[in-house]
Amino acid sequence: MSLEPTTPPADKSRLRPRGSSQGGLRQYNERVILQAIRLHGALPSAELARLTHLTAQTVSLITKSLIDDGLLLKGAPQRGKVGQPSVPLTLNPDGAFSIGVKVGRRGLDVLLVDFEGRVRERSSRDYTFPDPALVLAEIVLRVQGLMRRLGDAGRERLQGIGIAAPLSMGGWRSLLNFPQSLVDDWARTDLRGEVSRQTGLEVDLLKDTAAACVAELVAGRGRSVTSFLYVFVDTFIGGGLVIDSHLRAGLHGNAGAIGSLPLGLAANGAQTPPPQLLSVASLLTLEARYEQAGLDPSASGDERALEGPWLAHTVAWLQEAGPAIALAANSAACLLDLDGVIIDGNLARPLLAALLREVDTALARYDWEGVVRPELMPGTIGSDARAIGGALLPLYANFAPDRDLFLKVVEG
Repeated sequence: MSLEPTTPPADKSRLRPRGSSQGGLRQYNERVILQAIRLHGALPSAELARLTHLTAQTVSLITKSLIDDGLLLKGAPQRGKVGQPSVPLTLNPDGAFSIGVKVGRRGLDVLLVDFEGRVRERSSRDYTFPDPALVLAEIVLRVQGLMRRLGDAGRERLQGIGIAAPLSMGGWRSLLNFPQSLVDDWARTDLRGEVSRQTGLEVDLLKDTAAACVAELVAGRGRSVTSFLYVFVDTFIGGGLVIDSHLRAGLHGNAGAIGSLPLGLAANGAQTPPPQLLSVASLLTLEARYEQAGLDPSASGDERALEGPWLAHTVAWLQEAGPAIALAANSAACLLDLDGVIIDGNLARPLLAALLREVDTALARYDWEGVVRPELMPGTIGSDARAIGGALLPLYANFAPDRDLFLKVVEG
């Protein structure tokens, strides 16, 4: 099976892929069938033909080829009331692999993801500051370890690496006490090129919050919600923008960068600009509250945030962060026609639920006349969203019919 991309019809639908019976589009039709099974689960050939609008003969020929290539598996025959039993076809988890890397301002995650998008292996490294030499060495070391454990057969099915990293690693240096020397080092570092050179694999690079948005788009609520603002709460709060089931990166790669949204008017004569959303609604702010009270700041990532001595400080943060995020949601809804606002982050699910309640309460205080209020929803992926989104880049590049879904990668 060739992996070179073909040009799909212009009127295709991502959630209901349509194929063609013309021989010249054989490879595109293979991808359409794989995508239909990825979206809908195990399907018999007759249902595949109905969903993709391909002929039964075309589906039969293509699925046989995909089974021979190790990309599909036959399930147990299912007998109905009449006729021959149907045989459901599923993705072979071992059919392809991809590596996702999250490079954060405080830590590094490396995941091995299989053809079904499930995490097979993970490793992490925490640090005080992301030294580019250390980050590069750790990525290469961990990728080489994964490649050894995959063996010869698994390495042949390894599609590449997707890296999720902040668009500007040295941004907001004063908030993080980030050394200027590291800012300069990152400006000279071609992370994508160096990882590719040292591992011998193809590498894609995407802004970290956009990569998290990719994971939600492909493996989460994006299956049913076609246009949404995505909000990811981490050390800094950030986001992504999906319109008509496509991630929109923008000219400079920062579409959906809500962390930079001002929380007030730039008044005449003001000595300083209004604060940005990230200065209020980021976990960095919550952790600072804990530290000032002599508490363990790592509680922001677990259930302690809503317990014991941490609770009062968490509630104070929620009462500021919720309205601030609601302002961003209201502003986005007035500029874009959104189905929803999805909030996720590197925080425990109970804290995420509490944050959504505060945002929802604040949204109710706005005047929505003239605009439809978007539905507020929790994300489904969690803290692994960035690395999983990175891992999806090579898989979609090689197997999805719609290569323009989110592969407008950011150079760095």
